[in-house]
Amino acid sequence: MKWTEVQEIAIQLSEAHPEVDPLKLNFVDLMQWVMALPEFDDDPKHCGERILEAIQQAWIDEVS
Repeated sequence: MKWTEVQEIAIQLSEAHPEVDPLKLNFVDLMQWVMALPEFDDDPKHCGERILEAIQQAWIDEVS
């Protein structure tokens, strides 16, 4: 899984952390949690604020 697979990342994060409100998560933790996903395999340098915002929004949409 790569940074560009925003929807899939959001689904896996919502399953891995069902108790977390994605609105209250900071980007440092979000980035670490994404990189810790078992299927994730991408360079951290390919991640930026826009990608993290997209992942956070997709996660919000997933749990809404």
